[in-house]
Amino acid sequence: MIDPLVLLTFIPAALALNLTPGADMMFCLGQGLRSGHRPAMAASAGIAVGGMVHVTLAGLGLGAAVAAMPWVLDVLRWVGVAYLLYLAWVAVAGRAPAPDTPQIPASRAFRSGLFVNLANPKVILFVLAFIPQFLDDTQPLLAQFLIFGAILSLGGFVINGLVGVFASRAGRRLVRNARATRILGWISGGIFAALAFRLAIMERA
Repeated sequence: MIDPLVLLTFIPAALALNLTPGADMMFCLGQGLRSGHRPAMAASAGIAVGGMVHVTLAGLGLGAAVAAMPWVLDVLRWVGVAYLLYLAWVAVAGRAPAPDTPQIPASRAFRSGLFVNLANPKVILFVLAFIPQFLDDTQPLLAQFLIFGAILSLGGFVINGLVGVFASRAGRRLVRNARATRILGWISGGIFAALAFRLAIMERA
């Protein structure tokens, strides 16, 4: 369905985007530092699923409708800001986890990643700006959106997950020390707070 030459152009571009540090990568970094590799991978999976939801909406044409209603974008944005601030508070105020036990279950980390991604309207606007450059108007648009979106989401899942895993290794070494654990809490809380601030000041596309 998709021209192989187009795929050969899209895949390196998608990989470059996945490797660019952004909100998703920083979110998985914070999860890995605070909670371990399993929650970090689960959060990355949640983000990937959220990305596919955005891609599906864009392919159905709903993304353009949402972009035309700024108040919907603002509601989503501020809900995301509030949730990220809540995660920052939990990271700073929560009790230190045991050395061999993640602070949060993987299912909760998955839901957090999914919610943070869905509450960021910038994702669907990005999808609407990036993917159409590779579409063939003679082929079914939704199917093409889903294929390109799957490539983006899979690459993001692997790269963001690996970032979280590497961060968890550093976190595991430090979590045995009470003072270091508190510092980890402040670092991960600071990451979530910075993401909330970034989302709060995001300009409309």
